[in-house]
Amino acid sequence: NTYYDFFPTLASFGIEVHGIDQRYPIPTCRGWGRSVTSPGQRGLTGSTSLVLSDIHSFLQSLASRTDKSTSLFLMGHSMGGAQVLHYVLNPASPYHSQGKDAQGMQQITLSGVLAFASLIALHPSSRPLGITIALGRLASKVLPRFHMRSELDQRLVSRDEQARADFAADPLCHDTGTLEGLAGMLDRASWLEKQTPSSRLTVPEDKIPSIWVGHGTADQITSFDASKKFMEVLLARDKTFQEYQGAYHKLHVEPDGVKEQLAKDVGDWILKRRHPVPDAALTQGSRPELVNIAGVNSSEDSETVESVNREDKAKI
Repeated sequence: NTYYDFFPTLASFGIEVHGIDQRYPIPTCRGWGRSVTSPGQRGLTGSTSLVLSDIHSFLQSLASRTDKSTSLFLMGHSMGGAQVLHYVLNPASPYHSQGKDAQGMQQITLSGVLAFASLIALHPSSRPLGITIALGRLASKVLPRFHMRSELDQRLVSRDEQARADFAADPLCHDTGTLEGLAGMLDRASWLEKQTPSSRLTVPEDKIPSIWVGHGTADQITSFDASKKFMEVLLARDKTFQEYQGAYHKLHVEPDGVKEQLAKDVGDWILKRRHPVPDAALTQGSRPELVNIAGVNSSEDSETVESVNREDKAKI
């Protein structure tokens, strides 16, 4: 589990954490982690509409067995960060169309969305040439499942040597994607990057849940500047941007107190925005729940971390 102590630390706040590896709830493969059973299945993440549908289905599965007084939050890292932002900001997302087509389905209401080191734009040093992107998009229409490798420099993942070594040694952290998946990833990033106060591409402010975005200033994989600009122009009633000085891409494993500060920032932010319920009710199923969408090149599996009566212990 490449989130190390991050989820157990959140559990110590009294937060239940549920993680999915792309399309875990559905029997078909979704490209990464233990869902992949053969090399040919690597990177098969599908189109953006399918990605958003997967997120919505998983949230529905949680809502259907969760007390209505429980606050539900959605979080994503890297590519997952862009996915969760797309889920709540894109008018075409199932989050904003629920109730219009599907009858009898569990309605989803999020108390907040958190995204860190999000792929709103690649760092300039990591961006492919424009012609390469254009040709890739064209090719994805003809050969959507064509595999290609996009190697990530492990030195840019984290300043922590052990985290880099773990990343390099993890067989589930592969560098293989499909043309369709890579095109969708870049399209989602481009859509977010193009947001302006006057674009009106997103949904009305009163339909947007609270949003928290965090980014390391030394991230050379995704762009810190793009995240900061995005939050400056985003029309949302409650938004928070948190920068982490000198931090690399995987904030949750960064040394020098960064990973501890990230966990505290996330935990405090969630607890301040959960439904106002008595502390005693937390032991009766009304603890806030957090759903994490793993980023690309992650071995995060479908494990669940649950808090136990607000004590500093968890089961994984």
